[in-house]
Amino acid sequence: MRLPLLSLVLTFVAGLTTAEPQFWRHEWPNTDFTTTTVESWTEVLSGGPPKDGIPAIDDPSFHPVAEETVLAPREPVIAVELPGEVPRAYPIRYLMWHEIVNDRIGDTPVTVTFCPLCNSGLTFDRRVGGQELSFGVSGKLRNSDMIMYDRQTESWWQQAVGRGIVGEMTGTELQSLPSWMEAWEVFAARNPDALVMSEPTEVARSYGENPYVRYDSAFRPFLFNGEMPPHDISPLARVVRVGDAAWPLTRLAEAGRITERGVTLTWVAGQASALDGRDIGDSRDVGNVRVRDGAGDDVVHDVMFAFAFHAFWPEGEWMLGQ
Repeated sequence: MRLPLLSLVLTFVAGLTTAEPQFWRHEWPNTDFTTTTVESWTEVLSGGPPKDGIPAIDDPSFHPVAEETVLAPREPVIAVELPGEVPRAYPIRYLMWHEIVNDRIGDTPVTVTFCPLCNSGLTFDRRVGGQELSFGVSGKLRNSDMIMYDRQTESWWQQAVGRGIVGEMTGTELQSLPSWMEAWEVFAARNPDALVMSEPTEVARSYGENPYVRYDSAFRPFLFNGEMPPHDISPLARVVRVGDAAWPLTRLAEAGRITERGVTLTWVAGQASALDGRDIGDSRDVGNVRVRDGAGDDVVHDVMFAFAFHAFWPEGEWMLGQ
């Protein structure tokens, strides 16, 4: 489905959906809608698919890097390298269609997430207090960002911030784990003895294809009616978010290396955009980003679209270098 047709379908479906608590209660009878940080229910829209219509992956299979034969060299993967554990790569070609992977790395239960509409790829520890959660895709959007839900309490969580927004877990924050999106060949060269997630077999999808063709060149994001970013920054321009600060990717790409606010950001060419051409592996180059602290340790960050950063961090700092 090409971008204009997909946009029309999603807009039509959203128009049929009333963003009233009563409607959501009917669809989600086990969710406590009396506890929420959502200020207006008009912020919540249906993205089209129903609950679990985009199926999360549980307990994925992996194979050694040396046995991988499908991924193109520049295809993006989310790299998760926890201390003392074998590194793992989660290809975006699979996350594009599933958005959430519930996994366990050693003793750490993790959920690896990717929201195509915001280009947000984050990894979280699934433990909250003494409880281990697992996550699914609600089918709902807020500021074009995926709303996840946990299967234990059916609370809703905002993916871009890792925080509960509706239900029992409202206000609870998941612990973010350092992970980053990079080209498959970069990950494989650094980690020849690592593991890569295998193709899911539960459902048939057009893995390796981007259903949002030219999305990151669009004039405005899907199903988003919020304020556009300041400083004449294009809403679908990529920014590197660290905490409540955002560096335009164009600035970082030009500099190659920036040290500010106690972190060092680096950029090198060679990673394909997941949201450009039909074939992810042949899409335009957006480069590889790493963020480290003064000790050289990886720092939690996200390479997301500017509109999403402004929506969730309206008072955030824009690191323009001026």
